[in-house]
Amino acid sequence: MASDSGGTPPGPPPGVRILVVGGGYVGMYTALRLQRKLKQRLRSGEAEIVVVTPDPYMTYQPFLPEAAAGSISPRHVVVPLRRVLPGCTILIGEARRIDPVKRIATVTTLATGEDGTGAVEIPYDEIVIAPGSVSRTLPVPGLADHGFGFKTVEEAIGLRNHVIEQMDIASATRDPAIRDAALTFVFVGGGYAGVEALAELEDMARYTARYYHNIKAEDLKWILVEATGRILPEVGESMGTYAVRELRGRNIDVRLETRLESCEDRVAVLSDGSRFPTRTLVWTAGVKPAPLLAATGLPLNERGRLVCTARLTVEGAEHTWAAGDAAAVPDLASDEPGRETAPNAQHAVRQAKVLAENIVASVNGEPLTEYRHSYAGSVASLGLHKGVAHVYGRRLKGYPAWLMHRVYHLSRVPTFNRKARVLAEWTLAGLFKREIVSLGSLEHPRAEFELAAGRRPGGDGDDCQ
Repeated sequence: MASDSGGTPPGPPPGVRILVVGGGYVGMYTALRLQRKLKQRLRSGEAEIVVVTPDPYMTYQPFLPEAAAGSISPRHVVVPLRRVLPGCTILIGEARRIDPVKRIATVTTLATGEDGTGAVEIPYDEIVIAPGSVSRTLPVPGLADHGFGFKTVEEAIGLRNHVIEQMDIASATRDPAIRDAALTFVFVGGGYAGVEALAELEDMARYTARYYHNIKAEDLKWILVEATGRILPEVGESMGTYAVRELRGRNIDVRLETRLESCEDRVAVLSDGSRFPTRTLVWTAGVKPAPLLAATGLPLNERGRLVCTARLTVEGAEHTWAAGDAAAVPDLASDEPGRETAPNAQHAVRQAKVLAENIVASVNGEPLTEYRHSYAGSVASLGLHKGVAHVYGRRLKGYPAWLMHRVYHLSRVPTFNRKARVLAEWTLAGLFKREIVSLGSLEHPRAEFELAAGRRPGGDGDDCQ
């Protein structure tokens, strides 16, 4: 019987307990396939699947830029794990340590700090380590104080609210310096996240500007900073060059072979000597494996990812599996010796399928399958009706690439429910005007009540009358 609790740890293990650490692409898709393959065993109590995840949902990250632009509702970018995985025990918490010898995972839950019982230890028979990745930051002065990330739905919606709020500030202020800083938006990182987020938000802000009596689209300054010589390397050099040309054609300042040196005092200082006062700096310059991996004692490569075999087992550790961002998996489809599969969604979803099949095979004492997948290509959106694609050797740009981007990701987003809702929102967005509302107050829902109660928002209660 699946648990319906967010904090109660599972009881004594049944015949086979499979522990899945992480509720992202690999975690969700692996648990989903295991749920189907072990359906009878789960019903009879001979098997149990436990998913440990910080959030009760899986975020479909390719839709984050459109959520930030208002094309998709935030709740349709996430997939509720309890609905998708009714046969699994969903435990909201974080794995802190994993002992692959004793086969015990130490987990903190939402209740850990409330009941004072401390972390719980969960024994397992098989474990899937898929905690995903976190933003890879650099010791840039001021970054931690003023930077925005773009990996979660909360960050995407927070950034949308922030951009519209800056336009409100620029419209109301009498100080030219404040207005200029409010209308300057700096994005660091020329990969998918940075380019798509910038392109979608620029589209949204340019549309929104028509509703301000004293802000024109050309007043907004958008800057993309990339340390290498090109953007969107996944779509190939020619499409990357086209993307730069397209963005610059929209008066977006694309700076290649340039680094962010500092953003102290809300001034972005670049390696080419440029200085831009700005109230918006978005950091999308790569990711790194989750810190949990360092606490497992398992072999890691030079990038901090788990060293895995082509069967998706962790090298030298029995009953331990990994895939996705956390795993360094040999790329058997590549002619280059020692090459590893890229840490992207295309591989993660396919690896999850093979991983689940191999776990079932291992439990049944059957031979394992090696993961092999030839990279199909990539698509990227550059805003409404604009995009680039390099798929199976064919290059597309403009509207056809944008349409391919939407069709591909609509086919990949989990559950028919989400597909239908996203398609409906896209259809309605084509019939009606964009939403230009900022709901920044959602980030501080108690602020108004605290003021009414005589307390300073965020205070400790000493100000109550």
